[in-house]
Amino acid sequence: MTDSELRKVEGHESLSRDMDSQAIVNTNNGAYTAAKKRAAETQGQRDEIRNATREINNIKSELHDIKSMLLELTKR
Repeated sequence: MTDSELRKVEGHESLSRDMDSQAIVNTNNGAYTAAKKRAAETQGQRDEIRNATREINNIKSELHDIKSMLLELTKR
């Protein structure tokens, strides 16, 4: 995309209109980079929560197995 295809949007310093598609384009690369970083961090946090939940569920399952074994042993 060349500058001749973009026209600044009045009143918005970092927005331009693509004259071919009529799309509004954010030309602020710093804001784009910051948004991508925030999205990656958020995804990382979601992954951590998902992994912690899996570990908790595994521990709960193991405790259930141990409890069942102990109950069997006490019946003897």
